[in-house]
Amino acid sequence: MTNTFDISPLIRKNVRELTPYQSARRIGGKGDIWLNANEFPTAPYYQLTQQTLNRYPEPQPEQVIKLYANYAGVKPEQLIVSRGADEAIELLMRAFCEPEKDSIIYCPPTYGMYMVSAQTMGIGYKAIPQTENWQLDLPTIEKNLENVKLIYICSPNNPTGNILNSDDIKTLLNMTKGKALVIVDEAYIEFSMQNTVVSWLKNYPHLVILRTLSKAFALAGLRCGFTIANEPIITTLQKVIAPYPLATPVADIAAQALSAENISIMQNNVAGLNKQKQKLIDDLQAINLVDIVYPSYSNYLLVKFNSSVPVFNKLWQHGIILRDQHNQLGLNNCIRISIGTQTECDALITALRCLTNEEISHG
Repeated sequence: MTNTFDISPLIRKNVRELTPYQSARRIGGKGDIWLNANEFPTAPYYQLTQQTLNRYPEPQPEQVIKLYANYAGVKPEQLIVSRGADEAIELLMRAFCEPEKDSIIYCPPTYGMYMVSAQTMGIGYKAIPQTENWQLDLPTIEKNLENVKLIYICSPNNPTGNILNSDDIKTLLNMTKGKALVIVDEAYIEFSMQNTVVSWLKNYPHLVILRTLSKAFALAGLRCGFTIANEPIITTLQKVIAPYPLATPVADIAAQALSAENISIMQNNVAGLNKQKQKLIDDLQAINLVDIVYPSYSNYLLVKFNSSVPVFNKLWQHGIILRDQHNQLGLNNCIRISIGTQTECDALITALRCLTNEEISHG
């Protein structure tokens, strides 16, 4: 006889009712061409050099911090490293928001983890939709600042691929002085480095910037992210982060990736991928199923189709896995497509050319 135990009364109410973030890997699929997770299409090669796995790692690996600070143009005291930028999103909430009292603001359509993290931690969340051209709705944000401690914005924005207007970000920073932190998620900034706001830190003590090695550095499997902010914010985050957030092999490879030689390789890879992206844009615009290919400053494209659901499903069945955005706010008939290898992009275009309007309408 099997004993059963209903754990539901023990689960926090907000967690019981929570729908977890639907990551690309959680959604799954079976295919040969994966263009759904904004990963870099080719893998770098590193060998482990640190073999002291019997010892705990450094709480904040000094070499990684030093190298990334040099790369980002900040002081080591302005950095904390975490298990991807996802952990940093939650660290900020843990450090600055009182559950059941404080709130965050996020601006859909955007990265879903801002809302999910707030739900998980019992923190309020206010969704202030972006304008029709995917910019900040500043008047509405200003009216909703009561009890808000954190404002998350993403630039380049996932999944739309656009850059937020720099004057609007400055206006937001000015309106929130002494009230809230503004977090600019720059996970994709290497694909349009001229748009980073890191140089603004000296003028805005409440500015926080999130970065990662997952995208341009091609290390999504490493789970290594960075928070860049002024020292009082970093000191506060140090109080709530886990004792050993980065495993020794992770710190080892991250330090190698941040060498001058490998940064140069990354930058060359980004330039090549941006060229590939332009070719994919041109090819997609010639497909009769495509309505709009939106401008992108990232390593993915948001594409509006005549009818996205059958296109997505047909490609899924053929082993080409994309990211359906059809149900996101304001993204009806939209699909997000990561920039893959040239072979993968060509296979996508070939498959789309085979899907005639008649096949889609009867599919």
